[in-house]
This record gives sequence, C-alpha cells and structure tokens, in this order.
Amino acid sequence: MTLPFNTILAGDCIAMMNSLPAGSVDLVFADPPYNLQLGGELLRPNNSKVEGVDEDWDRFSDFAAYDAFTRDWLKAARRVLKDDGGLWVIGSYHNIFRVGAILQDLGFWMLNDIVWRKTNPMPNFKGTRFTNAHETMIWCAKSSDSRYTFNYDSMKSLNDDLQMRSDWTLPLCTGAERLRKAGRKTHPTQKPESLLYRVIMASTKPGDVVLDPFFGTGTTGAVAKKLGRRFIGCERDSDYIAAAKERIAKVIPVADPSLLMTPSKRSEPRVPFGTVLERGLLTPGDLLFGGTRRDKVAKVRADGTLITDDHRGSIHKVGALVQGAPACNGWTYWHFQASGEDYLPIDVLRQKIRAELH
Repeated sequence: MTLPFNTILAGDCIAMMNSLPAGSVDLVFADPPYNLQLGGELLRPNNSKVEGVDEDWDRFSDFAAYDAFTRDWLKAARRVLKDDGGLWVIGSYHNIFRVGAILQDLGFWMLNDIVWRKTNPMPNFKGTRFTNAHETMIWCAKSSDSRYTFNYDSMKSLNDDLQMRSDWTLPLCTGAERLRKAGRKTHPTQKPESLLYRVIMASTKPGDVVLDPFFGTGTTGAVAKKLGRRFIGCERDSDYIAAAKERIAKVIPVADPSLLMTPSKRSEPRVPFGTVLERGLLTPGDLLFGGTRRDKVAKVRADGTLITDDHRGSIHKVGALVQGAPACNGWTYWHFQASGEDYLPIDVLRQKIRAELH
C-alpha cells in the first residue's frame, strides 16, 4: 500500500492508523482530547462567557473510558511508527500523567518532557488556583534501542547557539494565525505553529513522514509542508478538515532543501590544527591564550603543536594539561589576538577553512 502523503484521512483515528502499513511513518505528533472534566460555564469578572472546550470529542464517561481510548490510539500509533521513529504527545495536568503511564506500559522509551510555558495564558478568573500557564509534551522513542532523530545543532542554532532546554516559552495561538469562522474560533485548542516548528525541526529530517492522529485545523500539516516534510492527518470533524485543507493550500514550502537543515558538526570535514598554519592563518611563534583571563599562554610550533614552559603537544593535550583537566577542546579553549584587544577562539579559523572546502 502506498502511503497517502499530504492527505487528511476522514474518520476515526484508530481505524485510520490501523489501515496504514506497519512501520511506515517517521514521527507521530498527537494533540489528543484532554478530558478536561469541566463543570459548568466559566465567566470573566465582567460576566462575559469564556470560550472553553465543550465539544463532544473531549467528553468521556470516566477515567477508565479515557484510559482505554488512550491505550487504543497509542497502540495504533506504535504499530504504524518505524522502529527508529519518535512520538510526541501534548497534554495538561488533566491527562498527561495518565498518558505517560500508558506510554511506558506499551514499551515507549521516554526522552524528555517539555514544558510549554505560555507567555499569554488565560488567567484563573475565580482566583481559586494558580494560573494554569503551561502544558506538557512528552517526547519518546519507540524503544530504548531506537536510533531516533534529534537535530541537536538545529535546536542550538534556533536558540542563539545555546543548548536548547526542556522549557519552551512561546505564546498561545492568537491574532491572524488563529482560524475563525463567523467571529468564533474554528477550533478551541488550536496550537501555535511556533510549537510545531520546534517539534518537527528537532525530531525529523526533510522528506520524513509526520502523522497527526488528531489533526484538527492542520497546524502539523501546515508546518510540515513549510519545512519540506510530508504529513498524514486523521480527523473526523468535517468543518475542521475543510479549514485545514484551506489553510495548508496557502502554505508555500521552502524552495531550497539545503536551507532546511543545520549541518551537524560531526559531519563536517576534519581540519587538523596544522592546516591552519599551512594556510598562513597562524604563524610559528604566534602566541595563543587560554583561561577566562587569558592567563594561560602557549606558543605555536611549525608542526602544529603547542609549547609552554612545562608542556608540549596538541592543542587539546596542552589545553588539558595547563588546566589540570582530564580533557579539553583546544579549538574553543585557545584564543588568538585578532586585532587590537580582540581575542577570538581558534575555531573561527577552522570554520573559515571548512567554508572554503564547501
């Protein structure tokens, strides 16, 4: 069976996933019903009604019914997922703990729980609880043996070259991004594209297949199309399907595939420190400086080694010895005086050579 790429399958998500070939998708992103257990209308201080979630799809008779539903759709998702695939599921305090336990019962391997901290959460109008300002996403692999995708360098680049943390501060879906019909929200829990952007960039590669069993108005599909991934959506509400199709049709994908991924540093060509000297970017006899106060000094030798009063060896070995450390990345530890009082890591010279090689 050929996968229905970039298609919304109308109907029950469990049946739709079970109709797909086993081991055929790279990522599942799921935004299931939260089983909010709401008790009556919620009013603002001015007595205006808050638009909450009162649709039938979020109602379950009891926790046992919700758990059974969760177990069934997760089993179907697990069947369709590749062995090295990943799964994300988002929820609130109403449901995420129950979902997490079932994930572990089914053999999924937990990788992270991500806290989505909302910059613009809805206040607690009654003043009886803390403002509910976050939701939780669980990211897991199919098993502990899975060689799942994690684009570490892409996430670091998105975060101003700092390792990305497991707490993400992003706004709710508002403004022009929020789909509306006759002045009302088309979907009560539409997720912001910024959230899916991170999920898809972090855990898929261009061309991968992303399946969303609770497709709603198509946030997953819109972002997948934009980033050069293929999607499959499952949705049973015809109004949501119509809105999603219209929305996704307007998305213009990135035309140049080379712009979609950050090259991993591990895949970049190896550049020995000696090449820096051969290219004339440093000269034998130049001084390199280490330490936060640049108080460690080494002299560059013609063979690409460094020498101090007490040590001689590679940039890494000497860097470790002068610090009394077990190891050292000499490319980032040692600095050269570029101009005036500016000290730059010698890694900028390596990157210059790599850019020329590319």
